Amino acid sequence: MILEMKVPSPGESITEVEIATWLVKDGDYVEKDQAIAEVDSDKATLELPAEASGVITLKAEEGDAVQVGQVVCLIDTGAAKPDGAAAPAKEEKKEEAPKTEEPKKEEPKAAPAPEKTYATGTPSPAARKILDEKNIDASDVSGTGKGGRITKDDAVNANAKPSMGTPTGGNRGSERTKLSMLRRKVAERLVSAKNETAMLTTFNEVNMTPINNVRNEFKDAFKAKHGGVSLGYMSFFTKAVVRALQLYPDVNSMMDGDYKQSFDFVDVSIAVSGPKGLMVPVVRNAEALTFRGIEAEIKRLALRARDGQITVDDMTGGTFTITNGGVFGSMLSTPIINPPQSGILGMHNIIERPIAVNGKVEIHPMMYVALSYDHRIIDGRESVGFLVAVKEGLENPVELLMDNNPKKALEL
Repeated sequence: MILEMKVPSPGESITEVEIATWLVKDGDYVEKDQAIAEVDSDKATLELPAEASGVITLKAEEGDAVQVGQVVCLIDTGAAKPDGAAAPAKEEKKEEAPKTEEPKKEEPKAAPAPEKTYATGTPSPAARKILDEKNIDASDVSGTGKGGRITKDDAVNANAKPSMGTPTGGNRGSERTKLSMLRRKVAERLVSAKNETAMLTTFNEVNMTPINNVRNEFKDAFKAKHGGVSLGYMSFFTKAVVRALQLYPDVNSMMDGDYKQSFDFVDVSIAVSGPKGLMVPVVRNAEALTFRGIEAEIKRLALRARDGQITVDDMTGGTFTITNGGVFGSMLSTPIINPPQSGILGMHNIIERPIAVNGKVEIHPMMYVALSYDHRIIDGRESVGFLVAVKEGLENPVELLMDNNPKKALEL
């Protein structure tokens, strides 16, 4: 029986995918549920599992754009599973014919070097004109004319000494590869965000000492209590963002034509780097999650992104985004809004810097933070106030994020 495998729908509104990589070859025997291909949609890269066991016949090439429901391969379910490949037979050693000595060929005698004369190295009038135009000294050209005279052909074929901007024989190869459908969609959305929003960025800095103090005191007990889930920075930032969004709800809204759509919940999109590029899975109802809940959910989504198992549903929605360029060493950046959202918070690396504290200079771990926002819906007062509220929450986490009871907040 021949089974036609069609492209399943990876999500609502997706009508086309691209065959990124075939994981099997034409004529291979595949097992049921074995991953046979990776397909790119405009939102995620997904694995295509075999629907039955049998011998596969591919009907699409890598890089082909195929419609949802289109047949991409056939599986002959009646084909028997082949036995293990037999060991290759040893090749019989062929008897070599006795070698016969070939008569030695006389090496051609080198032509005698041309005798130098008064004409050696002297260009003809036509050659001199060409050499002058090419700015080449006659002493750098070997003449092939009578008596070593430089001919017109010698001048035409002569090359000038390489200048600072002239290639000198180094590797100058290039490669042209097609972007994946996911990468093309990301590019399209980023350009759209720049062109269709009134995007501005405001900055502030955060003293990370209070958070570091809490983490240093409780991180070991937290990890032991919660099954290996670490107490990182993202739970503090998520908690601070939730608090700030409740104080400034316009930042937790988005444009919908001539209307503003607001939300009474906070779905935080967390930008993570996956093998296929940037992905933005969503932590749902972050306002209802504890520190442990946030850290566990971020860990789950990050592992799925790393292993290529992230789904469209994991990335759908989101009312605000947090991106952490600091893990790559970024000191400061202007993050681009993740449309149709109206705001994105950028975290950066933590650097020890001297700051003024109560009239004295002290060294503290400092982080720059950036809020990019859509000025069509968020005014300067709300944007600056929101970022200040994030800063206040991070610099006073015990009081503002943990209700003065860190053990209870961390469920210890």
